[in-house]
Formats: sequence, C-alpha cells, structure tokens
Amino acid sequence: MANAVTIDPSDPLPLYAQLERAIRDAIAAGRLRPGEKLPTVRQLAVDLRINANTVAKVYVELERAGVVETRRGVGTFVSESQTPLTLRDRKRELAGLSESYLLRARQLGFSDKEILEYLASKSKEV
Repeated sequence: MANAVTIDPSDPLPLYAQLERAIRDAIAAGRLRPGEKLPTVRQLAVDLRINANTVAKVYVELERAGVVETRRGVGTFVSESQTPLTLRDRKRELAGLSESYLLRARQLGFSDKEILEYLASKSKEV
C-alpha cells in the first residue's frame, strides 16, 4: 500500500489530513480495493516516515466514517461496503483540496484572478 499512498512533508496540509485524503483517493481510484488489508499502523508509519499516532488517528477516523474496518487480531481492511460520504464530509474534503491547491498556485506566483480564470476554463472542459 505504501506505493498507493504518499504524503508530502512540504505540503502545508497537516500530515494526518494528507494521509486520510491519500487513502480515500487510493480507494476511489481503485489502487486499494474493498477487502484489501492495510498495513499495520506501525508499518505504515515506518514506510511513510511519520509518527505512528498520526497513522492511528487516520485509521480511527476512516473506521468511524465506514471507509475501513478493523478486525480484532487480524488487521485493518478497506470496507467491503463503502458508506457514501455525507455532505459535511464531502465539504471537508473539498476544503482540504481547495486550500492545498490555492496555496500551491499562489506559491507558483499566480494571482487569485488567474487561478479563478483557470478553474473556470477547466470546468467548461469537464
């Protein structure tokens, strides 16, 4: 799974938010399939070079949201029956994506006007 999930230490988004988003994205993209076993908290922390408490926090949040399930003594797995995201959760995901995108675009020197114009042009293509 380490190949399916990456984080960027230079990204201003907190590591736990990056990891949660990366796992959700990997599931949505099919890089992680329903029923697939996730690495242990300790192993993923080692693979990504982050604190095990951060990984544990993400696993707990994803389990609460119905994205993963923990089987005592066996491990953590991608949930077989994905619970659709609530509007609140979808808005939270969008906020995280937006903040990261805006910050990076601004770091590249784009003005808010240029960013909005670009997004408007891309939305017409979709």
